[in-house]
Amino acid sequence: MLLLSVFSTLLVVLSIASPREAYRILAVFPFNGLSHYAMLGRLTEELAARGHRVDVVSHYPLKKPRPNYNDIVSLAGTIPFLNNNMTYEFGTKELADDNLVHTIATTFGGDLCDLMDLPKFRELIKNPPQDPPYDAVIVEIFGSTCYLALGQHLKVPVVAVVTSPIWPWANDMVGNPDNPAYIPHVFSGLSGQLNFWQRLQNALSLWGVKLTFAHYTANQNDKIKKYFGPRAPSLDEVQRDVSLILVNSHHSFNGIRPFTPAVVEVGGMHVRENATPLQKDLQKWLDDSTDGFVFMSFGSMLKLESFPREKLLAIYSSLAKLAPIRVIVKVANATELAPGLPSNVFTVPWVPQMAVLQHKNIRAFVTHGGLMGIMEAIHCGVPMIGVAMFGDQAQNIELCVKNNMAVSVSRDELTEKNLDAAFNAVLRDSSYMKAAKEMSAKFRDRPLSAIDTAIFWVEYVTRNGRTSLRSPAVDLTWWQVALLDVYGVLLLAVVLALYMLKVIAKKAVRVVIGSDRKMKLRTKKKE
Repeated sequence: MLLLSVFSTLLVVLSIASPREAYRILAVFPFNGLSHYAMLGRLTEELAARGHRVDVVSHYPLKKPRPNYNDIVSLAGTIPFLNNNMTYEFGTKELADDNLVHTIATTFGGDLCDLMDLPKFRELIKNPPQDPPYDAVIVEIFGSTCYLALGQHLKVPVVAVVTSPIWPWANDMVGNPDNPAYIPHVFSGLSGQLNFWQRLQNALSLWGVKLTFAHYTANQNDKIKKYFGPRAPSLDEVQRDVSLILVNSHHSFNGIRPFTPAVVEVGGMHVRENATPLQKDLQKWLDDSTDGFVFMSFGSMLKLESFPREKLLAIYSSLAKLAPIRVIVKVANATELAPGLPSNVFTVPWVPQMAVLQHKNIRAFVTHGGLMGIMEAIHCGVPMIGVAMFGDQAQNIELCVKNNMAVSVSRDELTEKNLDAAFNAVLRDSSYMKAAKEMSAKFRDRPLSAIDTAIFWVEYVTRNGRTSLRSPAVDLTWWQVALLDVYGVLLLAVVLALYMLKVIAKKAVRVVIGSDRKMKLRTKKKE
């Protein structure tokens, strides 16, 4: 009897914990950046863990099988990996502000659409499964928006994921407000309250970014027709068919801005509390760092060893002065570094970053400003020194600086003197650590965790349909949203009213003058 009671209780608990309905979801991630996949992979793995059947197309198939998770098309090896092979020159020139949007729209955009030419992908498009069919599709919005066509092709809701603060071109997909008067866009490098010249700069660059992206992605119309057939919808149609956008931002850090219900902030979704444990030699080295340690990493793509020699030597000299504070540096191939690395530095080709940032002895994090690392440092309450390289990194670091939890060093002014000053500020002034801890508390203070929030809204649009969160603004033109037609009519009405008043006034004057003349004539006749 007791066994039966326990079994019944277990069934009740499982029924409550399980989703009301398990869905079949297709997830397609054509971009091969590992930092991006940290967020995307977390979402798909968690959906599978909660009972949904997830079919994944990506460059990062799982090394160990998971229940409900199927790598149906592996893109691994189809294009060069970006892991630890981006040089300083490429990052600072090809991804410089004036080239970045072009690169996203072409190299990371239209070029990736041709991955649909793979035999397995063609078969997926031609004969999608029906046992059961897909209930939703998840796609990363970066450069290759052609993949959004999967939504209409499969007749299911499209969930888009943005691994940064929302891209300017993503706002228009769901009719999200994007006012440059008070919302610094992701490529602007601006933050906080904007003065007149900053608003002017923000507005012009926002319009420029949108026009540039639209121009260089226009050929994705042809890609959609090529892979989905001549009757496939246009790029504009599939972009306006997005049901939900999950955005890697949070108001505590990125600031307040309006969002439609179709845009949900899930900043820090990739953060895993139970970090991968450190290797034994590194664990001991950090545990023995009784004076604390500094962690330096320029992300999963950029190679520190490709930095110009004078910048590397400046870094070495500054790090040497930190002793007895130790330094752990992530570097893909230490043998390619210029000679002269200080004795207080420990190099590793890869490191479980969260485990390092959660260590009790950490004092500061030197970062290029990638949003994933920034949010991990915020989550752990670690102050930073930021050296932005490209993209949204300048804005990310500027936000940290404004919140007094970081010092910024320009990549063009990466000198021993400037690094010394930055280390002296962050390591000697306790206000930086205090501000980082305060930001951490705000960042964590949510009704649901980021991953729970993401799962809820994915299930919501899957459950309630493609248009359940659709804004009426999606069906309006930009000039209708801006009320230019209304202002035009009002202006015309004012002009017509003034004209009518002018006409009436003239007639009234003529009538008065005419009456006056008649009176004078009558008076003369009487005389």
